[in-house]
Amino acid sequence: MKVLVVDDQDPFRRAMAAVVEATDGFVVVGAVASGEESVEAVRNLQPDLVLMDVNLPVMSGVDATREIRGLSSSAVVVLLSTYDEDEFDQADCGAAAYVSKALFSPERLQQVWQSAAPAH
Repeated sequence: MKVLVVDDQDPFRRAMAAVVEATDGFVVVGAVASGEESVEAVRNLQPDLVLMDVNLPVMSGVDATREIRGLSSSAVVVLLSTYDEDEFDQADCGAAAYVSKALFSPERLQQVWQSAAPAH
């Protein structure tokens, strides 16, 4: 699976990319720092999965997810942030899932992909 990583903090972009690369069958095709860049990257890179930080400057991850869902129905967007998983509702923006950054791991990535991915 081709993965786009979106986070405005470089250390977390690197950490997310490391988790993706440590997960069998997943490869990072791009890493960007803003919602605007994520929309452009989805157009250009056609990722299967977008790991999107919720709190981004200017265009939030939620707004960027709405834009991406309007562009590419094939890209699965998973939101990530520091909120507990039971405190955040991603349904209104078209995201397939929400994962707390504290719980993000290769195992959690595979679980989310298996439950959220379109049938192949």
